[in-house]
Formats: sequence, structure tokens, C-alpha cells
Amino acid sequence: MPILNWLTRDQDTKAAAKVPYRLLEEVPEHSAGASDTGNMLIQGDNLEALKALLPFYAGRVKCIYIDPPYNTGAAFEHYDDNLENSIWLGTIWPRLELLRDLLAEDGSIWVNIDDRQGHYLKVILDEVFGRSRFVANIVWQKRTSRENRKAIGSAHDHILVYAPAGAQEWKKHRNLLPDTEKGYANPDQDPKGPWRSIPFSAQGFRKNQMYKITTPTGDVLDPPKGRCWGATEPEFIRLRDIEKRVYFPKNGRGRPRIKKYQFEESGLAPMTWWTAAEFGDNQQAKKEILELFNDEEAFDTPKPEKLIERILHIATNPGDVVLDSFLGSGTTMAVAIKTGRRSIGIEMGDHAVTYCAPRLRNVINGEQGGISQNVAWQGGGGFRFYRLGPPVFDEEGHIRSDIRFPVLASHIWFSEADRPWDGDGNSPLLGIHDGRAYALLYNGILGDKRPQGGNVLTRATLAVIRTTIADADPSFAKKNPDYPLTVYGEQSRLTPATLDREQITFKQTPYDVKART
Repeated sequence: MPILNWLTRDQDTKAAAKVPYRLLEEVPEHSAGASDTGNMLIQGDNLEALKALLPFYAGRVKCIYIDPPYNTGAAFEHYDDNLENSIWLGTIWPRLELLRDLLAEDGSIWVNIDDRQGHYLKVILDEVFGRSRFVANIVWQKRTSRENRKAIGSAHDHILVYAPAGAQEWKKHRNLLPDTEKGYANPDQDPKGPWRSIPFSAQGFRKNQMYKITTPTGDVLDPPKGRCWGATEPEFIRLRDIEKRVYFPKNGRGRPRIKKYQFEESGLAPMTWWTAAEFGDNQQAKKEILELFNDEEAFDTPKPEKLIERILHIATNPGDVVLDSFLGSGTTMAVAIKTGRRSIGIEMGDHAVTYCAPRLRNVINGEQGGISQNVAWQGGGGFRFYRLGPPVFDEEGHIRSDIRFPVLASHIWFSEADRPWDGDGNSPLLGIHDGRAYALLYNGILGDKRPQGGNVLTRATLAVIRTTIADADPSFAKKNPDYPLTVYGEQSRLTPATLDREQITFKQTPYDVKART
């Protein structure tokens, strides 16, 4: 497979592993609405923010949409969009690696890019995600007016789509588009809703589908020449008398037709050509921004809400997690909230406070711009605002001693099990993975910090851990009475022989807790 080479490729492809884990600290004065929605707006370097999300969201994000700077001078001013191409490649690579680790197996990533960088980005995405994971290159018509300043005016962007499961497997999870074909009506007030009719006949000759049909006016009909009826006579009678699907046009004198109800249509597969008429363009997006902030020039290439709504419709369902690590004006989070998705947005500049947070407050207050009326949005929900805090690990890679239990538990579990931690922080048991139990004695999780009741592995604390495991998963403890156990703690008062006999691996905090790379 072809790969790109640039001056700093070797160090850039290892950059994600060297990014420090940082805490995410809430800033309550910038948060708004309900606190239990799972919506997160994070201000800070998106590389460090993505690393901070790994212990909590690895493999859980259903859809990632990003609109990174294009290295053309045409993106928003809050980013340095005039990077040399090699620097741009080195900047995007580690972020894509972390995004890959956050993406769910049945998820997808959608990357908005222009002609000048699109071909470079395609090769990088092939390498990071795998060429077999490529799904489509969607061409979105971003403008309809002519651009006379250019040799050839650019009227489109690319949206490159990849899925960890591959296109055919992801096809089973993606949503079809609503069938907007005209022709559905309900002239007879059918309780099943709008319908359209199709001829009740089929090509060819089938003996059991050759019979006479009597119309409501008494006319007797044979199948059209060279055709047979669309089903056997018993099936026709069932469709006519029980399901009430048979329709005779021309006031009952025409040939029978079968009703196809709109709600039954399975929908349409997405296409790769998305027009401005259907999904909006940059100008429409600027109007949406102008209505919100009275500042059309804040963002040069914002994306319309209809465009993001279509992506989220295809790639997600209500309740799924959506991530945008180049949040810009906040459109992705706004649309996600309006359509019932959980959202995470990352923005590095001050406008995380001056644009994104105010926009999301408007959304939860029920603003009626963008797609609001189309989705009957009336407001609600909320979001939490976060900033990047200090590193979880010190310069030597050890855990800092002032880290709280849930933070340390999340990092230990992620490093051991390679998936996010689901605990509540009220028990020393972190979980069971591949037949081994993991426990953490830290910050007085058992009630105090004395050896017999806190952070030191003793006979007493071991008994508490064993009881906790038996209560949490009785079948595991019963089937595996000699199950292996890993315990993290300040010290162990058990002898090496006891640890060996009990199949216990003891790891000392903070020294044996390493940052996962």
C-alpha cells in the first residue's frame, strides 16, 4: 500500500504515544442545563484532550465528524491554517490515531477536506484506519455562486468516510435515508397512512397466477397480455378482503393495483453527491452564524446544520456518542443535542467560551435556527464545560499522589483491560477481565487510610476484596474459586509465598502505574 513520507514522519507517527494524560476539570460557570446528559464541551489542545478521553471513551464513540484546517488559508482564523504541508501531515496524524482508538467497532469517521489536501489525507487515512475500512468519498456542494477570483472556482468539499468494521459490515448498522419520493397520498383516508399504488401484475407466465378478477363494477379481467397477476388467487383475496390493499382505479373499472404504504418503505441508500439545495452550503451556514452571533466573519467556512444532521442520521441513533475535535462554531454539538445524541466537542481557542458555549446555551433554551423546526426542537438538555487540568502522570511516568480514586481507577483499568472503566468509585473492585480480577486500594476506598482498612494489602483488606468480588459476580467466584487477582496498593503486608499461593499479583502505587501508550 502506498504511504506518504515527509521530513518528520518518524517522530510524528509516534507522537500520540508521548502525549501526557491530563485531567478534565469542569468549569461550572460555563456549563449549562441538565448535568446528566453526557454532553461535554472541552477547551484545550485537541491532541491532549483526545488522550484525556481515552480511559473513558475508547471504543465508545459511534460517529466522529471533523473539519480540520485545510492548510490553505481558507479555514477559520482561530487555527494556524498556513502550515507547511509536512507540518500539517505531522499535525493530523497523531490526532487521527487517537480518534481511531475512540471509535466504536460499528462506528464511522467523517472527515471534511478540500481538493488541495484531500488526496494527501486519503492516503493517511488509508494507513491509519486501513484501506479496507474506506467507505466513501462524499462530494458536498459547498457553494453555488461563481468564484471569479480563481482560475477554476471550487464549488465542493470532500467528506471521506471510514468505518473500523469495513463498508459491508458497517452497512448493517448505518441508517437509510427517508424515502422522499413524491406520489404518496391518502385520498381514501386509509388508517395506515399515505400510500402509492403499483400494478398487480408480473412479467411471464405462471399457471397458478392466471385467473379472472372481477372489479367492483362487475367487469371481469384477465391479466395483461404477456403477464400474469402479481400473486396467486388465494393471496389476492387475502390482500383484497383482509389487508384492504387492492385498489381499482378509474372509479373501480381499472385493473387492480396494490397499495404500498409510505411507512413500509425501507428507505434509500445514501449517495455520494450532496447538493447545496438539499444540505445547504457555506453561505447558509454563515447566515445561521450571523443570526446567532451577529458576526458573519468569525468563521470563513462554517458547515450548515442540515449537512451535519444528514451525517448523524446515517451514522448514529439517538443516545449514541458523537465527537468533533475541531468544533469550530459548535455546529456538530448543536445538531447532536437537537437530534438526541450525546456529544463531545473540543475547541482550542477562546471562542470555546465566546462562541461555542453561548451557542449551546441558545440550543438548550430552544433557539429556532438551523434544523430546529424540521426536528421540532423545543429546547432542553445541557452540557458540561471542561478545561484540561494537570497531567495524571509525572515526568517519570508515575501516577501523581494527589489524583482521586475514580481518575486512577479509570487509568489502571484502561491500561489493563484496554477499555473504559464503568465503576462508580465506591468499591475497590475495578472489574474482571480475561478471567482475572483487578482491585485498587487507594485514597481510603475502604473507609480510612490505616493499613487494616485502607490502602495496604493485608489479610483484612484481601478478605474485603474477595467478598466484594463474590457479591459483584457470584458466578465468576463460584466457577473460578482460585481465580487470579491483581491488586494495586501502597504496600503489601502479605508474604511472597502467600501472594503466590493466592495467585495475587501486587502492584505498588504510584510506582507500578504506568501511562498507557
